[in-house]
Amino acid sequence: MSISASPLAPFRVLDLSRVRAGPTCARFLADFGAEVIRIEAPAGIDPNEAMFANRDSGDFQNLHRNKHSLTLNLKQPEGRDIFLKLAAEADVVIENWRPDVKTRLGLDYDTLKAVNPRIILASISGFGQTGPYASRPGFDQIIQGMGGLMSVTGFPGQGPVRAGLAVSDASAGLFAALGVLTALLERERSGQGQWVQASLLHAMIAMMDFQAARYLIDGETPVQIGNDHPLTSPMGLFEAADGYLNLGASGDGNWLRLCRALEQPQWLEDPLYATEPLRVTHRAQLNAALNTVFATGTVAHWTRLLNEAGVPAGPVYSIPQVFEDEQVRHLQVAADVTAPDGAIRQLVSQPTVLSRTPATLRTTAPTPGEHTEIILRGLGYDDAGIAALRAQHIV
Repeated sequence: MSISASPLAPFRVLDLSRVRAGPTCARFLADFGAEVIRIEAPAGIDPNEAMFANRDSGDFQNLHRNKHSLTLNLKQPEGRDIFLKLAAEADVVIENWRPDVKTRLGLDYDTLKAVNPRIILASISGFGQTGPYASRPGFDQIIQGMGGLMSVTGFPGQGPVRAGLAVSDASAGLFAALGVLTALLERERSGQGQWVQASLLHAMIAMMDFQAARYLIDGETPVQIGNDHPLTSPMGLFEAADGYLNLGASGDGNWLRLCRALEQPQWLEDPLYATEPLRVTHRAQLNAALNTVFATGTVAHWTRLLNEAGVPAGPVYSIPQVFEDEQVRHLQVAADVTAPDGAIRQLVSQPTVLSRTPATLRTTAPTPGEHTEIILRGLGYDDAGIAALRAQHIV
């Protein structure tokens, strides 16, 4: 499929963001064909540049595929002017600075709107653009704690536990991408851009979903419950003869199918298990009974038997095992991308699948400033002008 067939091919995105949340937003747009220009400071300008030094790492390559790179010193008037020239013709700007930074640099929404009324600014912050915590730096670990996730992760009494991935970073980036797409759709009607905002804190609480709703609506305070589900049973982690098995037999239909598949009809007659709430109340006893049965067979045996019976069940994989799974291979989750040097890199493909205009992984992550010259020529700079900008460390 050619790039021209990609659904977001007409749009240019200027990506000022760093770390993970903003680049996640930009990656989504890039995968569907938007021209994403990653704006990076020339060497020696950004005090945190060491965080991004290993551009060959799997994380950097996966996060910044399909993007172009322009080096630009936004702290200098000439660099800011170049950025505003780009913004005048762009569709989207993404940033995840602390809220005051864009104002100090003269790149706030009102300034961008003055040069391009159709511009959409996506601002991602730790705590929001206003409020008592707005100026705080926001990192995923901090937000997992403040958003409640660490209070419900882990086993009772063991203390708070972080999730093993950057939940608030990734979700804030995806919420911002949804906001950008919504703003682009609305712009078709109004002709006007707007300011899209997402924060790690709000995104984290939104991802708490039913746990947050339990408190707001039902007045319940969720707590750590380990591998069990707080509201349904049997659902959790069990031990088979050769490893761990995940079971999801929620609801009376699954409960009936589970008892029949395991040849345990007496459980259906037991008054302690007659309803879902009772099965939750007597979870410990029921889990022990299930583990006794599961100990007689392998994970593969129970996974096959239960799924054939219509009961959700599956193994617990290590990361290498994930990518060896036949369904993961069928979905082409690991996609090959050819680097400029001819090397093949495997990256995680875009999980949002469109039947007619799918996402594509076209390029690996760019080298610093790889596209600086071609972008500047597009703005009218000649050899002498580009050389002067380089001499002044503007690019």
